[in-house]
Order: sequence, then structure tokens, then C-alpha cells
Amino acid sequence: METPKPGRLNALTGLRCFAAINVVLFHFSNPQWFGWMAPVVNAGFISVSYFILLSGFVLAYNYSARARTGELDRARFWKARFTRIYPIYFLSLLLALGQLSQEYGSHTHAMFWTGVALTPLLLQGWIPAIATFMNTPAWTMSAEASYYVLFPWLARWKRPERIGPHLGKMAGVWALGMIPGALYMAFNPDGIAHPDRFSYGPWLWALKYTPYGHVASFIFGVMLADLDQLMVRGSRLRFWLGVGGFAGVYGLLALGPLVPYAIIHDGLLMPLFGCIVLGLAGENRLALALGWRPLVFVGEASYCLYLLHFTLWNLIHDSHVLNRLGLARFDPWISYVSLIALALLALHLIEKPAQRQLRKWMGA
Repeated sequence: METPKPGRLNALTGLRCFAAINVVLFHFSNPQWFGWMAPVVNAGFISVSYFILLSGFVLAYNYSARARTGELDRARFWKARFTRIYPIYFLSLLLALGQLSQEYGSHTHAMFWTGVALTPLLLQGWIPAIATFMNTPAWTMSAEASYYVLFPWLARWKRPERIGPHLGKMAGVWALGMIPGALYMAFNPDGIAHPDRFSYGPWLWALKYTPYGHVASFIFGVMLADLDQLMVRGSRLRFWLGVGGFAGVYGLLALGPLVPYAIIHDGLLMPLFGCIVLGLAGENRLALALGWRPLVFVGEASYCLYLLHFTLWNLIHDSHVLNRLGLARFDPWISYVSLIALALLALHLIEKPAQRQLRKWMGA
């Protein structure tokens, strides 16, 4: 008997809407415009950490049961992931071709051609110097691709029977995820007195933009799906976990530079993100609010918005199209709306049709 497919978790898709928009605002706004939300916008990089953890959770939520019964075909799974991520990834590279001249001037000849060769293969993230080659946000897909390779084996881990021991294992993964940032703080290999979002150093680059520093978040998300299965879907505890998770994240971000950048960039927030996911995976008022249909509609395009926003922003402003149309006075707000609209168009006119066609060709 085939394992039934789990139900949709619309609230998590709704939150992806806010997370993706926060990345846009992080890259292209002044956080002080947003008042009490300024700490969240100023730390928009945490949305990427959340996406990586959520990726592990969603994959395990959908596939772990089949993996444990031997129903998960690894080759077919990998083909399905390829058809999901590559059409928009490829589009992002096509749109970023104009950046090649800038990349050529920023790297040695050898590193430039390494970036040209590895970026279409989703491998650029393994070399910190070219992790953001052509399209800055695309490094994330290099990391995700490597985690997809690992997932069929991670998903076969024995399902836990009790919450307590499983929480202990998750705490261990959290602790491991804190090690890269803690080591960076302890040894300060780049010699930066107070690293922040604007700092640059080769070791900080490796911490931020390579698969090594984020794999614990993905594994934590996979384990979180097992914890989710051990909890009652309609439990009131889920509501309070969600509220506590949001409050905890905001509280830490409001502390600003008091919380070291090297550890808040990824590892520190894992448990709080986990609380948010468990809350929104439940049946409660919080999940109902974030499962509002317009949020889910935009949230479904969050991958397109995340991967395309950097290049599209540059194209909009380098072409001066807003000036020619007499709309520059409405910037940046009109640009934000345009990016969301273009992401929705990319989802429905490119990603979904391409995915369907690729799955036919590849038997995914």
C-alpha cells in the first residue's frame, strides 16, 4: 500500500512570503524606514537560514515516511528536485549575463573561469571566493543542491518514539551548528574587530556563503519533521511555541550588535525557527492568519522572488526604465511591487510549465 501524501501546510507558505520580501528589503532599503521592524529588516539574512531549515523540514514532512518504507526512489527524487529548482535558477543566470564583465574584473582569470564553469552546475558555493558569482542569492541553491544529495539517507533515520530523547539529539545538532560561528569568534581569522552585515573577509565569506556552515540547519529541519509527527496537530502548545518563536527571534534581533553576527547569521536561531515551524504546522489562530490566501499566493512565488530579485532590481535601475516612464518618484516602493509581480509571472509562466515539461522528459 502506497504511503499517503501529507496535507499542505499553508501557513508555512504564507510565512515564506514575508521571509522573501524581507530579503529584498535587506538588500535594497534603509531598515530605519520600517520603524519597530527595523531590526528584522537589518537582519534580513536570517530569512535565508530560515529557508534552509524549512527546506529540510518540508522535504522530511513529505518524503520521510516513504523513505523509511523503501518507497522513495532516490534517482526520481533527485530528478524532481532538479526540475523544481533549475528552471528559475537558469533564468537567473541568463538575466545576470551582464554581470560577467564585472566578475571578470573582480577575480583572477583562473577564478573567473572556475566561476563560469561551476555556477551553471550549482557548485560555485564550495569555493568561497566565487560563491556569489553572477547572482548573489544563487549561492543558496549550491548549498541546497548538496543537501538534496544527502536527503534520501537522512530521511531513512529511524523515526523517534519519544520526544525527550529526540529533543536531545536536536540540541546536539544545534550545538554542532554553532561551532563554525563560535570558532570564527574565538580565532577572528579575518582580523575584523566587530563583524556585521557589511564586513568582508575570506573566512567570514566561507561562513556565510558555503554549504559547510549551513548543513546543521538543514539536518535540524529534517529532525524537526519527526518532532512534528510526535505532536498533536491541534495542540494549544503549538500556538504558544509559534508565538514564543516569533517573540524570541524579534527579541534577539532587537539587541542588535550585542548578539555576535557570526552566530546569529545561522546557528543561534535554529530552536526559535523550529518553534515557529511547529506553531505554523498546527491548527491554531496563528496558522490560520499566516495561511491567508493572498499570503499563500505570493508565498508560492517566494523562490522566484528570492532568486531573481537581485538581478531584476539591477536591471530595472540600470535601464532607468522608471525615469523614462515618469515613475521614479514612486521608487523604491514601485520597484518592490514590480519585483513581486515579476516573481509571480516567473512562477506561472516559466517555473511551472518548465517543471512539468522537464518531469515528462526525465520521468521525475
